[in-house]
Amino acid sequence: MELLGWVAVRRDHGKLIFIDLRDRSGICQVVFLPKPKEVSELASRLRSEWVVRVVGQVVKRPANMVNEKLPTGQVEVAVSQLEILYEAQTPPFALDTDGYEIGEENRMKYRYVDLRRERMQRNLRSRSRTLAAVDEYMKENEFVEVETPILGKSTPEGARDYLVPARLHAGNFYALPQAPQQYKQLLMVAGLERYYQLARCFRDEDTRGDRQPEFTQIDVEMSFVKRDDVLAVLEGLMKHIVKTVFPEKKISQDPFPRISHKEAMEKYGSDKPDFRKDKNDPNELAFVWVLDFPFYEYNEKEKKWDFGHNPFSMPYGEALPDPSTRAEHGAGQGNKKELGGVLAYQYDLALNGFEVAGGSIRNHKPELLKKAFMLLGYDEKTVVDKFGHMMDAFSFGAPPHGGFAVGFDRLVMLLLGEPNIREVIAFPKSGDGRDLMSGAPDEVSEKQLKELHIKLDD
Repeated sequence: MELLGWVAVRRDHGKLIFIDLRDRSGICQVVFLPKPKEVSELASRLRSEWVVRVVGQVVKRPANMVNEKLPTGQVEVAVSQLEILYEAQTPPFALDTDGYEIGEENRMKYRYVDLRRERMQRNLRSRSRTLAAVDEYMKENEFVEVETPILGKSTPEGARDYLVPARLHAGNFYALPQAPQQYKQLLMVAGLERYYQLARCFRDEDTRGDRQPEFTQIDVEMSFVKRDDVLAVLEGLMKHIVKTVFPEKKISQDPFPRISHKEAMEKYGSDKPDFRKDKNDPNELAFVWVLDFPFYEYNEKEKKWDFGHNPFSMPYGEALPDPSTRAEHGAGQGNKKELGGVLAYQYDLALNGFEVAGGSIRNHKPELLKKAFMLLGYDEKTVVDKFGHMMDAFSFGAPPHGGFAVGFDRLVMLLLGEPNIREVIAFPKSGDGRDLMSGAPDEVSEKQLKELHIKLDD
């Protein structure tokens, strides 16, 4: 038998040398006997995390040496050949623990080493299986996977954009997508009817335990549907993921309970209430729908109105106040009363006190979409400049449509019981948005800046 991998642990028992050899499938105990002598002498040099190749015979372990904790604990490999493929440096930290006790900055700096630990391997493999389950469910339900552009246009959609200078168009910028919102709606106009993708999204906002500047979402859109049609697809997806990848988990209420945004805030003080019956039970999954969000919300800090959820959502009754009541800075109580009373066909899915998905039935009527922005003080020229392509597209025949997006990293974090999403992302950013391993973000050369027509302030 031939095995290749890393030396996880080395134990010298006089004439016998044991190593735990680690590869992608797990751990196998390897034993070096006094003979062949040259192999035994070479084995005495082995150290933690050296990369090796061994050839030997699989034999049963003595009864008193069986390790029931390992799938391979009944056997070991008696080595006849040993090749040292790489003599590694001493690891920067221990890999035989779960890693929580190690400073996160150190773990992120040496992420390629940290990912070797059993817990991190398990997390990434569970993430991969979850992706496969999503793909299986969506294709079984006749959704078509479509990739949308990464380089797009900067539009007012809530968070701050990451901007990319356009070298061939001096003074102009692309924006990285906060979400594929506009493109997926345009795919409905194109007649696709059922779309999904695992989309990369980018938002230049402060990070926290359940948020990163770049993240993955399960992005879905459907034509000719009502709200309950969309909720049924998303509820089915969650159940499929749990059944397929996390069968040890138990969904506490099926079908998922529903609550209005107003009731959630009044009764629980949160728009993502925790419906668990026993918060000490790590296997309980309490999903709950939160419905009927306010279309507009007043920002007390900035003293202005903004969209409460998604600017492309359909308001109840397909109606909005007259734009003459639009909110300027320092809007009065009249504006608050009128705009604050507008509800939208928006919905969130909460899990154990975290928002894991959100969506809406979309506003597919150009004049109503224009009105939604003008009520916030945007003039018609600005609205047409930013969203004219959407309104043009809708004018060619837009079907009623709606969809949702699932925060995939956050969902996997909750299903695995991890404390933050950095534990389920291979190469995450730090709390202040840095890649401690590569050193990004970093300075660039004057030549690069000149090519992009950019000058930096002193």
